[in-house]
Amino acid sequence: MTLAARMMDLGTETAFEVLAKARALEALGKEIIHLEIGEPDFDTPQHIVEAGVDALRNGFTHYGPTPGLPQLREAIARNSREVRGLDLDPAHVVVTPGAKPIMFYVLLALAEPGVEVIYPNPGFPIYESMIKFTGATPVPMQLLEDKAYHPDLDDLAKKITDRTRLIILNSPENPCGSALTRDELGTIANLAIRWDGLYVMADEIYKDILYTGEHHSIAAFPGMAERTIILDGFSKSYAMTGWRLGYGIMPEELVPHIVKLAVNSVSCAASFSQIAAVAALDGPQDDVQQMVAEFAQRRRLITDGLRAIPGINCPEPEGAFYAFPSIKGTGMSSGEFEERAMSEAGVALLAGSAFGEFGEGYVRLSYANSQENIQKALENLDRFVRSAT
Repeated sequence: MTLAARMMDLGTETAFEVLAKARALEALGKEIIHLEIGEPDFDTPQHIVEAGVDALRNGFTHYGPTPGLPQLREAIARNSREVRGLDLDPAHVVVTPGAKPIMFYVLLALAEPGVEVIYPNPGFPIYESMIKFTGATPVPMQLLEDKAYHPDLDDLAKKITDRTRLIILNSPENPCGSALTRDELGTIANLAIRWDGLYVMADEIYKDILYTGEHHSIAAFPGMAERTIILDGFSKSYAMTGWRLGYGIMPEELVPHIVKLAVNSVSCAASFSQIAAVAALDGPQDDVQQMVAEFAQRRRLITDGLRAIPGINCPEPEGAFYAFPSIKGTGMSSGEFEERAMSEAGVALLAGSAFGEFGEGYVRLSYANSQENIQKALENLDRFVRSAT
């Protein structure tokens, strides 16, 4: 088959490849503890499920408006006023099947050959993949272990040029678990407003999973609402990964272009999922709070456990549900550690190199699993590392 050359620039998510390998080993009878997938191990809260079921019964099984059902766009605007402090009109909201389409559409709309896009590295691998797919040049913003995986903002300032069209931020961050402070966001905002035509895409999909402090959005800073695209969704906060629902909040002049891309690709998000999402935003948040409290306990367990393993150092995650320890002291590469952890310790995790060039020497472990399984995985990893070094 002859493929378009641009397909060679498109990457993937290694998590799904590692999951497939783990499933194959399980089919042969090997026990695997899954710490590779970034998916909450909780069920969707019952009131959200009931709202979705009711929506199906009440005929929400047809096409909806491409930008999203009005009642959901209004709910997102209300929620953003409460959570982000944004005085937001629903016309700035576009709903999509999952949050990734917003990421892709924004890059397709803004990035092109000759343009540079700054993105976090280590970072969600689809950022770099999509930037390359558009023909733009990816410019990595390194997240530093000695700064608890925060960027050097002086270095960021040097990377911004008249070719920079977009800066991608992810806070809390995947894979590192770091969360940008209000002061850091203010500094980045001050850098951005100096340049005409420079936008920020703020990936805030993990905004509700924070262990200290409050979430801050760069869009709330003076002059930033008109140059910020917020990416968010329901998968992480409400354990709704299978409902496939995300959204973007953006300058109104960008909305018709993002909608046009959606019309040409997905048409619209599922109507019944959108009704369920209204219930998620407007209903009780107890389940979210309980989930975050459980993640906080697991965070302490996995951080302390990893630090006790020879050759491993693990900064404490500030948000999301990932630990990103350095394994440099073990003498193994990220890829070797990933492979041997599965085959010798029965633990599925991800090589840090899957998250960019600055991820080499690290691995990512998702603590979206039970404390019992996490404890067992830590014991297995400890035995494996001690025997290998």
